[in-house]
Amino acid sequence: MTNPLTNPARRTRRRGRALAFLLAAVALALASFNPVQSVAGEQRGTKPTIVLVHGSWADGSSWNAVTERLQDDGYTVRAIPNPLRSVAGDAASVRSFIESVPGPVVLVGHSYGGFVTSNAATGLPNVKALVYVNSFLPEAGETPFQLVGPDSALAVDPATVFDLVPADQPPGPDSDVYLKRSTVYSSFATGLKSDDKDLVFATQRPGALGALNEPSATPAWKTIPAWSVIGTKDQIIPAKEQRTMSKRAGATITEYDGGHLGLMTHSSTVTKVIEQAARASR
Repeated sequence: MTNPLTNPARRTRRRGRALAFLLAAVALALASFNPVQSVAGEQRGTKPTIVLVHGSWADGSSWNAVTERLQDDGYTVRAIPNPLRSVAGDAASVRSFIESVPGPVVLVGHSYGGFVTSNAATGLPNVKALVYVNSFLPEAGETPFQLVGPDSALAVDPATVFDLVPADQPPGPDSDVYLKRSTVYSSFATGLKSDDKDLVFATQRPGALGALNEPSATPAWKTIPAWSVIGTKDQIIPAKEQRTMSKRAGATITEYDGGHLGLMTHSSTVTKVIEQAARASR
């Protein structure tokens, strides 16, 4: 009598049923897999692109220390050029770039760059957070020169802090405004070593005089969450003025013990705030 447990034919049929059951289970799993949902899940977890906008008397390299830290933490970073010609024109340039970026954006502005980002991001759905570093947070109708306040190192006779180009003509809206060497050393680049101050002075990009007197349109911070990094020893936009603007905008405020170029002297603090904003936007 043949033992059913050792019958080769019986074992073959049993293995066949097991294989059929396994294939059916795999087919069911594949049928229930939704690739659209999977992609959406990946997108929800995607880090936003960090767009950095420099201010007057600077260029994108002023963000180098912050950029390197953000890249080390896995962020895509774009430190874009700010034309420094007019508020409306500068904002249009930045806005065009942001519109070309796929996915969410955290928009960061330093100094006058914050004035520009406030105007550039208004109504843009992909800008999820605004970060202001030693920056202007303007209300509609306000100008950069108006917002520096009476205690700013710039709120003096312009001839004592600026070099205007061309020098042989009365200044006009298109006149280029450079910082004097003494202003860079004593007020603008405090906290940097002497060699670095030399570089800041030598490589500064001028802004147009008209841009510093041009009023803001409706700012983006009215509808987009904001963060503000304030240097308590800032002599260009004094901390008192930055606090007033930041509180008005409902910004989350972080302060550090330093001057106007926090993106260079306190890059770790600035990076942490940008990443806080990035996490909150996801």
